[in-house]
Amino acid sequence: MYEKGKRNVIEVTGEGKVTVQPDQAEITLGASTEDLSLMKAQKSNALIISNIKKALNQIGIRDEQIQTVNYSIYPQYEYIEGKQIFKGYKVEHLLHITVKQFQNAGLVVDTAVGHGANNVSGIKFDTSNHNQYYQQALSLAVINAHQKAETIANTLRVQLIRVPISVTENLRTYGGPIPYQTFEFVKSEAVTPIQPGTMDIISTVTAKFTYD
Repeated sequence: MYEKGKRNVIEVTGEGKVTVQPDQAEITLGASTEDLSLMKAQKSNALIISNIKKALNQIGIRDEQIQTVNYSIYPQYEYIEGKQIFKGYKVEHLLHITVKQFQNAGLVVDTAVGHGANNVSGIKFDTSNHNQYYQQALSLAVINAHQKAETIANTLRVQLIRVPISVTENLRTYGGPIPYQTFEFVKSEAVTPIQPGTMDIISTVTAKFTYD
């Protein structure tokens, strides 16, 4: 942006991007149970979740890597000839599982499904060195902002003051979750293949430069 006023100012937005290979996965899965009796629905759900946790422990997922993110109870109804009929209760318990080795994500999902999980709502890949890569992206964003300011100044045929009067870091963004539907996971001798691909860690800054 080219501003007229008491100070000659050029305002630009710089972007930096670092593409990395994820090294860990975050999985959200759990169990949904229904019964006319709330107590039975809760008991059935608790048994499934307990079995899932034990099975995950056996493949190397520690308790501190497993966290409850949602526990809900819903009364279920259906309408017959305009009348509301009570069908029972639905109990849902979702776990957030951090998998330190992303290549084990498929094994974790298969193990959970094999022990009663019927809800796999999302898989998100990330890197354990996220902050390090973000700092690299931030540095690239500042360099990009300076290059843009120089291009504008050269086009205007003015002399850019190389030190900016302000640099503002903008909101962080990076690769998001990759959703999977429960029905995609079927019991098989082979481990469910889950390929994370790559993720972009992006930083943007807004910088203001003056010129003569």
